[in-house]
Amino acid sequence: MTPLLEGLVIAHLGQGIAVEHNGKITLCQTRRRLEMVAAGDRVLWTQSAPDQGRIEEILPRRSVLLRPSRGDKPRPVAANIDRIFVVFAVEPSCDFLLVDQYLAICETRNIDATLVLNKTDLPQSAAIEKELLDYQHLGYPLYRASATTATGLDGLKNALKNQVSILAGQSGVGKSSLTNALIPDKELKTNTVSAITKHGRHTTTAATLYHLPEGGDLIDSPGVAIFGLAGLSDQQLAYGYREFQPLLDNCQFNDCSHLHDKGCAVRVAAEQGDISMMRYMRFLKLRGKM
Repeated sequence: MTPLLEGLVIAHLGQGIAVEHNGKITLCQTRRRLEMVAAGDRVLWTQSAPDQGRIEEILPRRSVLLRPSRGDKPRPVAANIDRIFVVFAVEPSCDFLLVDQYLAICETRNIDATLVLNKTDLPQSAAIEKELLDYQHLGYPLYRASATTATGLDGLKNALKNQVSILAGQSGVGKSSLTNALIPDKELKTNTVSAITKHGRHTTTAATLYHLPEGGDLIDSPGVAIFGLAGLSDQQLAYGYREFQPLLDNCQFNDCSHLHDKGCAVRVAAEQGDISMMRYMRFLKLRGKM
């Protein structure tokens, strides 16, 4: 009987999956009827030829990020992530609605979240600083960096150690520049994966896991701007707002929408200034989007 080997999924390559075992990468196919694998998955696989294998089983995930897929159930973007670094910048203008969306997903998916303000070489506004203060009061760590001037990168590298992380953020905030700064030989590593798997440079929408020089892994997924609220209920979205959590049991009704409901503790707290009115308004907007 062919022995089962444990491996780490490095990339999803369209024609196959790059699996790492003992430092060597093998191109694998998946057993029929197996659910879709994602970068970061731990799998059991068998060798079918010197450079080829077959994934037999996906080992239990401690976390998974999903993205919407046309008319089908959500598809996994990345698995076994410990921390999401939510990247935003002064330009393009800070999309705090998207930041809140990411943080809500982290709260409900058991993933730690950290904020990264990139492009700190550009002038900051008082309005942004006020928003950042709200997040820090909620206990979210904040890093300030500039990929252009290479400031703040040492702190980021330190924060990425000994865990599996992913950078997320809207297009144009500098995720690629940060990733390239954090993984100096990224292009070399990418080409190595492509050469070993006999698969030309894989599409940029595919998530790829890189081992960081200082320790830890970073999953680079250029398409990660679109991991959405798929699968979240209204109650889970409310729980995803950290400051709402101690208030939810105080609402008069279990199915409180936190909008015009009688006896809503969350709305009252926002009106009285106990929690951020801006965050509360964005919650209502996200709830409307769902």
